Amino acid sequence: MPNIKSAIKRVKVTEKKNLRNRMIKSAMKTQIKKFETAIAAGEADAKLLSATQGAVDKAAAKGVMHKNAANRKKARLAKRLAKTAG
Repeated sequence: MPNIKSAIKRVKVTEKKNLRNRMIKSAMKTQIKKFETAIAAGEADAKLLSATQGAVDKAAAKGVMHKNAANRKKARLAKRLAKTAG
C-alpha cells in the first residue's frame, strides 16, 4: 500500500475504473455470446444484431476498446448474420 496521498488516490481511482471497464466489457461479451447462440439456433435477426452492435458501440465510446476494433467486430457480426440468412 502506498504512503503518499496522491498514490493512495490513484490506487482508488484505478480500482474504480478497472471495475467499470470490466463491467462494460463483460456486458458486451455476454451480448455477443447471446447473438452467437441465436445464430447457431437460427433465431438471429436484425433486432438482436442491433442490440449487440449497440453494446459494442458503448464499449468503444467508454474507451474499453478501440473504435476501429469495435467497427471490425460489428462488421463481422453483420457478416455472420448475412451468411446465415442468405
